[in-house]
Amino acid sequence: MKDNFVFRIRIIYILLFIFGSVILTRLFFVQVVRHDYYKELANQQYFASPAQYFDRGSIFFKDKNGQLISAAAIKEGFLLAINPKLIENPEEICDKLSQIIDLDKDLFFKSVDKKDDIYEEIAHKISRENGEEIKKLGLKGVNVYSERWRFYPGANLASRVLGFVGYNGDKLEGRYGLEKFYESVLGRGDEGEFIANSFAEIIMDIKKVISGTSLKGDIVLTIDPEAQNFLENSLQATLEKYEAEMAGGLVIDPRTGKILAMAVKPDFNPNYYGEEKDLSLFLNPITQNVFEMGSIMKPLTLAAALDQNKIIPETTYDDKGYVVLNNKRIENYDAKARGVVNMQEVLNQSLNTGAVFVMQKLGKEKFKEYIINYGLGEKTGIDLPDEITGLISNLDSGRDIEFATASFGQGIAVTPIEMAAALSTLANGGILMTPYVVEKIKPEEGIEKITEKNERRQVLKKETSEEISRMLVRVVDEALLGGIYKMEHYTVAAKTGTAQISGAREGGYSESEYTHTFFGYAPAFDARFLTFLFLSKPQGVRYASHSLTEPFMNITKFLLNYYQVPPDR
Repeated sequence: MKDNFVFRIRIIYILLFIFGSVILTRLFFVQVVRHDYYKELANQQYFASPAQYFDRGSIFFKDKNGQLISAAAIKEGFLLAINPKLIENPEEICDKLSQIIDLDKDLFFKSVDKKDDIYEEIAHKISRENGEEIKKLGLKGVNVYSERWRFYPGANLASRVLGFVGYNGDKLEGRYGLEKFYESVLGRGDEGEFIANSFAEIIMDIKKVISGTSLKGDIVLTIDPEAQNFLENSLQATLEKYEAEMAGGLVIDPRTGKILAMAVKPDFNPNYYGEEKDLSLFLNPITQNVFEMGSIMKPLTLAAALDQNKIIPETTYDDKGYVVLNNKRIENYDAKARGVVNMQEVLNQSLNTGAVFVMQKLGKEKFKEYIINYGLGEKTGIDLPDEITGLISNLDSGRDIEFATASFGQGIAVTPIEMAAALSTLANGGILMTPYVVEKIKPEEGIEKITEKNERRQVLKKETSEEISRMLVRVVDEALLGGIYKMEHYTVAAKTGTAQISGAREGGYSESEYTHTFFGYAPAFDARFLTFLFLSKPQGVRYASHSLTEPFMNITKFLLNYYQVPPDR
């Protein structure tokens, strides 16, 4: 009995100790760590501003040296408001304010006419310098109040990845991209509730002490701003050159799944998202659109058959230029026959009939199994919002024609991120990785959370990955535009794709609209990065080899130089 009493006393002491520690920690947090926040609240009260205090975690890019560069932060300044009842000479006041800031004069005079109001906001996001200058004027009925807002220093840089902060009803929160996906980390909520809700806060802090975690903080991206900028400039130049509807791409480390760069053009400036009329620019087609990928599918088809020992690079077939299945005729891109050719030539010359031959050697059931194992038709799990899945339901029909077209990248449609993850298996020893864009969460309190690479499954044998890489290196060295882009000191594995766009007529494809795709990795046998590019509806160019080879090679050369990758041949 006495032992039980002593045990209970000890438990009470422990709980009191934890409770006291949490209170002391919270006091330190309020008085020291969040000193600026409560000082700002005091400023808001001093200025009697009805504007709400805004706070949010930061987002950082990270360069190759580990240096953090701001991608999204909080900027401080002023908002301008007037009391219409006290405005006596509106024309004079308007003139004086216009000399300091870009004033919306129509809004100013409409607000002045609201004589029943005592507060009308006229301008936001005024710099501290301009705000101080307005205060010095001492204009009756004119006031400036402290204001904070979300700011994106890079403007358009990675905007389709970052998203922005906007109003959802009457609440500011992440609306697209990383801002939305990591709202639970970046969002601060109404921190002014601490005093009124102190008991609830203490309970939450006890939970944090017990769990050792904290939800709120900053995030550090895997995206390197130098690689991102180079990718974006390349995409923009390609978009303009071919007057395309859209250009997109990403650079991924196939060994880990880290996204080093990701972009789609056109894009937007998240600092001025309210001015954008085309709301589709806020979406990220790399995770939220599907495309028929064309001949970049062929290496996946051949790799599956190599993996099952159904073919070797020297396996031959008789190419007649076409095959007929389910009363449908499938032709090579030029409808020409090559006679007896081997599997290397299927890749070198991008032969549709060869891909069909390989699929048939593998068998429909096994082919579908590999398609699924590659992750096509399922979400990759990337940490970006509203990811969709690819469309591979055509393979459920069991019809020969559906499997045949799928073998060379038509009839099934997948997201670029699905395809990039699948293609990474060719470069990394056959492992399907989960792509990710946030490397680290840095909480206000507690331990940093570092993203660990996630190996989803082994799809191909390591030997298969090496064999298909050898074949793809030969594609670049010997066949891609006649081998003129072969790199003397680096092995580069790559393949192009040109897919007709469906939907032009019921059950058919357009004869003039295409999606161009291109992927490649280097160094081929110890790949540091895989680059995937796509171009939607380019004008004046028929094949991806002519539209995307040069930008791909420019990006590859930049990456090899920037990351100081040693030569491998």
